[in-house]
Amino acid sequence: MIHVIASITIKQGRRSEFLDIFKSNIPNVIKEPGCIEYVPTVDAPSGITAQACDENVVTIIEKWSTLEDLKKHMSSPHMLAYREKVKDHVEKVSLKILKEA
Repeated sequence: MIHVIASITIKQGRRSEFLDIFKSNIPNVIKEPGCIEYVPTVDAPSGITAQACDENVVTIIEKWSTLEDLKKHMSSPHMLAYREKVKDHVEKVSLKILKEA
């Protein structure tokens, strides 16, 4: 299984609109072969000092059966369309692609 942590920094004041676009694409993604989990999350203030909260970051938690499934997902037509729709909302994207130790 492949785990993905995608941190997306959103331009100030655009998080709600970004999430609307993102969530509208979720049904397409969960139908893809190998998709186990695909969830957008935002920081939950906890008071724990090690946590750095940022209201402009959306973190996507993903699980895929294989790396090949993830690669196909990244080039699928609905993901290409999604990236075009959000390009003016996004400042930067950081990916962590992980496997079990």
